[in-house]
Amino acid sequence: MTESALFEPMDLGGLALPNRVVMAPMTRLRAEPDGTPTPEMAQFYAQRADAGLLITEGTWPASTGQSEWRVPGLETARHVSGWRAVTDAVHVEGGRIVAQLMHGGRKGHPGARFDGSVPAGASAVADPEWVHLPEGGKAPSPVPSVLSQADIARIVTEHADAARNAIAAGFDGVELHGANSYLTHQFLADNTNLRADEYGGQIAGRMRLALELIESLADAVGADRVGIRLAPGNPQFGMVEADPGPLYRQLVAELDRYGLAYLHLTDNDSYCALEDLRPLWSGRLIANVGENREATCRRTAERVLDAGLADAVSFGRGFLRNPDLVSRLRDDLPWNPMDEARLYTPGPAGYVDYPRYERAAVS
Repeated sequence: MTESALFEPMDLGGLALPNRVVMAPMTRLRAEPDGTPTPEMAQFYAQRADAGLLITEGTWPASTGQSEWRVPGLETARHVSGWRAVTDAVHVEGGRIVAQLMHGGRKGHPGARFDGSVPAGASAVADPEWVHLPEGGKAPSPVPSVLSQADIARIVTEHADAARNAIAAGFDGVELHGANSYLTHQFLADNTNLRADEYGGQIAGRMRLALELIESLADAVGADRVGIRLAPGNPQFGMVEADPGPLYRQLVAELDRYGLAYLHLTDNDSYCALEDLRPLWSGRLIANVGENREATCRRTAERVLDAGLADAVSFGRGFLRNPDLVSRLRDDLPWNPMDEARLYTPGPAGYVDYPRYERAAVS
């Protein structure tokens, strides 16, 4: 196949990317019980280092934000040391990697948190999803407690501290997870933010936390090392945003003032976020077009780039099962089958044991 924009280099927040194929953040539940990354995690990310950029699985900035058992953290010296092994392995392979900071908010369960804490969110609205438990099986999500303004201030500080820890661990930057039902999204969405204080109500209140978090991250590590992921109108995990456009247009316009490294934006069938918001964003934009749809392939990614809707495209499921996804995309090679049964099971199976493509020897 001929070369395309997908394999052209570009600059992103001071990083020189060799291509525009980004690995999306994907929960794998492979960390140690206390959230420390494992050697297998270093192997997993290093295997995929030929991506233009790697974005880690969501990582909690503090234990009270842990969404599930064996989700990694960036709070302690042990976490930093564990992540340093990951970033060193990626950099040895010539890759670039940023840490996604993901506070669960209402998501989680005391039995699936290292500190045993009860989840807290924007409002007392339970997540409809069940949570993986350490002993196996799942339990329903509890009704969360409501975060006070003092709690919110603490969370903002915890994110800044986690960003500093990320840089100390060798990451090239951080991404704030403002999508897919996690804490920042819970403050943005209609049904999870029922607050009557300055963090709720109209648009300015609902987007206040997102802006405070971004400002704290930019102050902590520099705006050019910070990205944010948004998924306007994403209905996953019981989220409701009946009319995302007005809020996200104002939010993106505000975010644009910070000079961030990038905006990572997920499109939605009921709201064409890329078309609506791209004109409001002057920086680099990474598009995700596979959420709640068929897995992104070369052709769908190229259509987004050719239309000028993004500068790069993130792939999720493709990277799960293909450590050499960039080569497979470039040469139009078949993909490995997915080991669905081992997506979230500890150990190497279904994680680091996917093979690279082997070409038949020519006699």
